Amino acid sequence: MDHSALSPAARERALARLAEQQLDVLVIGGGVTGAGIAVDAVTRGLTTGIVEAQDWAAGTSSRSSKLAHGGLRYLLMLDFKLVHEALTERDRLLSTTAPHLVKPVPFLYPLTHRLWERPYVATGVGLYDLLAHTPGRRRALPIQKHYFSGDLAKVFPDLKPSAAVGAVRYFDSEVDDARLTLTLVRTAAAYGAVAASRAEVTAITRDPLGNVDGAVVTDLLSGLTVKVKAKHVIGATGVWTEQTEALTGQGGGLKVLASKGAHIVVPRDRINGQMGIISRTERSVLFIIPWAHYWLIGTTDTPWREKSLEHPVATSVDVDYLLEQTNKLLARPLDKEDVIGFYAGLRPLLQPGAKLGTSSAKISREHTVASPVPGLTMIAGGKLTTYRVMAEDAVDFALGPGAAAKPSITKDLPLWGAEGYHAVRNNAPKLAARHGWDRDRTLHLLGRYGSRVSDITDLIEADRSLGDPIPGAEHYLKAEVVYAATHEAVIHLDDVMMSRTRLNHEVPDAGLAASSVIADLVAPHLGWDRDRVKAEVAGYAARVAAERAAAQLATDAEAEAARLRAQDLTPMQDLTEDIAAARAEAEEFGGADPEGGEGEGSNEGGRSASGTAKPSQQSDDDR
Repeated sequence: MDHSALSPAARERALARLAEQQLDVLVIGGGVTGAGIAVDAVTRGLTTGIVEAQDWAAGTSSRSSKLAHGGLRYLLMLDFKLVHEALTERDRLLSTTAPHLVKPVPFLYPLTHRLWERPYVATGVGLYDLLAHTPGRRRALPIQKHYFSGDLAKVFPDLKPSAAVGAVRYFDSEVDDARLTLTLVRTAAAYGAVAASRAEVTAITRDPLGNVDGAVVTDLLSGLTVKVKAKHVIGATGVWTEQTEALTGQGGGLKVLASKGAHIVVPRDRINGQMGIISRTERSVLFIIPWAHYWLIGTTDTPWREKSLEHPVATSVDVDYLLEQTNKLLARPLDKEDVIGFYAGLRPLLQPGAKLGTSSAKISREHTVASPVPGLTMIAGGKLTTYRVMAEDAVDFALGPGAAAKPSITKDLPLWGAEGYHAVRNNAPKLAARHGWDRDRTLHLLGRYGSRVSDITDLIEADRSLGDPIPGAEHYLKAEVVYAATHEAVIHLDDVMMSRTRLNHEVPDAGLAASSVIADLVAPHLGWDRDRVKAEVAGYAARVAAERAAAQLATDAEAEAARLRAQDLTPMQDLTEDIAAARAEAEEFGGADPEGGEGEGSNEGGRSASGTAKPSQQSDDDR
């Protein structure tokens, strides 16, 4: 049995195990941080479970700028420790833990001043390269290179001559954020973790002394509930942090501010350039990132004040802003007709007592771990690149003194698909010849499945028709969709369209033409009848229509209302009454403090013991 396979049957077994056994660690939240925590905990030998109310990575961890980077801007704040930590994790992902998922990408930093700016930027990028170097280890990425105006036309012909007198090239890396998260969940499952999506924590339970001892988990597909017992409960719920804490009935804890980051997608042939571009704007940092078949452009940084945390949307104002900032750099301006896709995500920014009107760009992204109630550990903030460090910190904090006897081993642990990847990659020409794949197809599959690409070829060898491209989504093979249904925790068609593939934003029709074919491919493996297939296809079409309607509107409030007209097939529950009941129960213990509570603070050096983080000048953008 492939224990990493997240099949429908595996989900049923997971829910049964959650009800039957006491866990050492229960992780709430299936984003990259929660998934990383599950890997860290289970590989320490701890009995581990992880639950997610939506699809894996459905929130922030599927809607980022898709970069694994050090945070070049933090050098302006002289936060060398934070940059070194992130760069170390970036290089670890590239070389050891996920080389199949994380790829180098060169960026140009355009220079606009002839005299002082080049040495200034060169010094900063040089320090960035220096901080990435670990003695005794081979450098993962090349060092900086300088271009003058005449050279720029060769490497980026579409860069407007008036936009730069030169540029400095440096390297970072890109990653499919949702695929990294799913890979972490599969890795955790392979080592014995119990994992279930569409399983929402609707209550946090406490023993007679008031200590957290588990949670009530509701299976959103069946409506049935299971009571899970756990020695340690760790919440990694991002922008839902305060809602998770509120289920205990206790005041205080970590507070986060949701900041919206919007992105647009344009075809690769629309911009003639060989590298990415990073540029500062008056309100954010602009990334123009090359992907296989398109350019990803982002991001914005605006407070999200609307009620729905599940469905942030890009507005016409967001799209116009990104086009305006991009066109300042391009010789051939983009317009709205060039935009084939868009999406928006919410960054969970730690809030140091800020009021609603405070700019989200002044809140630090450094993560904090705290315990608002004994038995419950919460982690918030941070960035995708440093998920592994966050996971280690969270488990260390939860275990307390016991962590020394069960230290983290994830620094050199290859994730699913990474073990033996380089050997498989070296034999890629043979693989391509055997299956008639071109270079693009081969790299696409190796970049998704790594050394486990054999799982895909096994399906094709059993059924040759699965080696065909999907009509309307030719970059993907039919086998990939079948594999998603049997191994990658697909429950709805949305899951395939949004994160197992990225058809929702990487083709002009958002994958509508391919949706019926895809639904038919997964139906036999998910037990769907014809009515269910029709409902799934109709539900996805309604989502696409709602998101596109929202993108025509100017304000978040208008856009949210338009988006919410398309209903989720498996919605999260409204826990308002449950939270009120939890507060009432906590008052019986005498533990609720509506003004703040007395939870433990962070145990991390340099981080605030009150559960908030130090303010900075700008939020990071990669989550």
